[in-house]
Amino acid sequence: MGGRPSSPLDKQQQQHLKGQVDTLLRNFLPCYRGQLAASVLRQISRELGPQEPARCQLLHSKKLPRVREHRGPLTQLRGHPPQWQPTFCVLRGDGRLEWFSHREEYENGDRPLGSTTLTGYTVLTSQREYLRLLDALCPDSSRDHTQEEPDPLLEMPVSSPLFLQHPFRQHLCFSAATGEAQRAWRLALQGGIRLRGTALQRSQAPAARAFLDAIRLYRQQHGQFGNDDVTLGSDAEVLTSVLMRELLPALRAQTLPGLRGAGRARAWAWTKLLDAVHAAVLAGASAGLRAFQPEKDELLAALEKTIRPDVDQMLRLRARVAARLKAEVQGPLESCLRGKVDAQLPQITQTLLSTVEAELAAVRTLLTQGMDRLLRLLRGSSSSTQLRKEVYSFGEMPWDPELMQICYREAKRSRGQLGQLAALFGFFGTQSLVFGAQDLAQQLMADAVTTFLQLADQCLTTTLDCDQATQQLERVRGRVLKKFQSDSSSAQRTFIHGWLLCIFLPFVLSQLEPSCKAELLKFEGDVLAVGSPALTIEGIYEDVVRGFLLQRINRELKKALGARNMSCILDDCSEEPWDQAEADVETEAQRGTCSRQPGPSTEVSPLCPQLPPGTFQC
Repeated sequence: MGGRPSSPLDKQQQQHLKGQVDTLLRNFLPCYRGQLAASVLRQISRELGPQEPARCQLLHSKKLPRVREHRGPLTQLRGHPPQWQPTFCVLRGDGRLEWFSHREEYENGDRPLGSTTLTGYTVLTSQREYLRLLDALCPDSSRDHTQEEPDPLLEMPVSSPLFLQHPFRQHLCFSAATGEAQRAWRLALQGGIRLRGTALQRSQAPAARAFLDAIRLYRQQHGQFGNDDVTLGSDAEVLTSVLMRELLPALRAQTLPGLRGAGRARAWAWTKLLDAVHAAVLAGASAGLRAFQPEKDELLAALEKTIRPDVDQMLRLRARVAARLKAEVQGPLESCLRGKVDAQLPQITQTLLSTVEAELAAVRTLLTQGMDRLLRLLRGSSSSTQLRKEVYSFGEMPWDPELMQICYREAKRSRGQLGQLAALFGFFGTQSLVFGAQDLAQQLMADAVTTFLQLADQCLTTTLDCDQATQQLERVRGRVLKKFQSDSSSAQRTFIHGWLLCIFLPFVLSQLEPSCKAELLKFEGDVLAVGSPALTIEGIYEDVVRGFLLQRINRELKKALGARNMSCILDDCSEEPWDQAEADVETEAQRGTCSRQPGPSTEVSPLCPQLPPGTFQC
């Protein structure tokens, strides 16, 4: 269950997979080119439009999202045949897991026995649950666990297991020495899985948004309208997941009957085969995207030159076509919304709201406790060493998996209920939603910590004694909590709004396709006359549908949240696709409220000697 000594695929199979990847890229890249053009138009129109004042109160943390490196001894099921063997594992800060035979190999910088990126994995800590999952992979084999070769999983019950399961990759089986070590590894691994999974969703780059839109449109062209977790991972990993889902039925039908072994050994053989197929597809997708990169760079530069001079004309044409389209689709669209969306929208909205409110309340509690600990140390005239240690721990709070788990688990509480409600609309991306909520909590915590440390460092001067310094920090504490409340309220609304769109928009488009898609041909000539890939009739049509749906979402959010401070959400929810808030990128100067940066020349206050220079610098 460790590394792969050789591929179970012969040359003919590898060549067949290469052809499948080439076909995928040939069909997908036109969608990607079109969405890159749309992203350039969106970006230029924002630049030329009225500039909104910065809404965020907290300073933006400059620390990149990461996981805290975790390492230690485990027992791993590996080798051929698989056996439980001592292993030294290391989880890197970028979410990559490596394993070595001994700690000394890691410390000497030797190559690991094996490694994997954690994208798409799930951590299981129940041996019984994992065995049930393994049985489900090959249902016909579940009746015969005592035949053929011995099963190490049954021979040696595992007291503190860590099973890493993946739908398309070979499973990784570890065991910790204690329950405490198991919990620490579970939290660390879950953090790495989330970090790798939400790379594209976190990105503010227009190309990342274009890629995700292109994936969605490509799948819609193949009749797959509902959102799910296929977009977790890097661009190459997402393309690999898309193709693996397409290949899986044929692979199962053609390969499973011929697999050797019985019972769970047969299921392991199946995961080994899937792993080889996944590796071949991922290599091909990565190579294809690397080869496309120079063309993408040239395309973006050319689009900038061609779109900018004609942007006003293009936007006017878009507005005219959109107005005519609204008149055509309003009847069936309103009927769809009234008949199928309106009944469930309130409950899904309230479930999302309750989830995010509970999570952000937990973040606020943790933040308050951290600031209060620093104040207690300052009042107690603690040593500078102790204070610096506590400041460091406070600065690391967003990356502490044990602390943040208090917040993260709130995002999971209503996952089952939300999944059942959203499944009615073909939405199966609850893992992505939970990850998004956890990313939101981590980012707000990081911004709040950064703001407190910078404000504290600026207000503590040489003229203050300890009592005055404590009073200043209490004021900073109050300011940070007010800023946090403002930013968390705004982020909560934006988050709920975005996920309601993800749940309902694909469903509404799928319902309207039979009746409205033919109407688009009437307007296609007007759009084609522009001669720019940035404007398509399908894109305008989707924007029109989005606009009607946004009216429903805004109305429901007003009911759920009240009419207070709704101006920002209405601004963020414009019907124009290039007015969406998710592409707004503020500089730190815009977001911050402090103009003076901490400098290295701060002196030690003689009245408060336990505060050396830069104690609160982050």
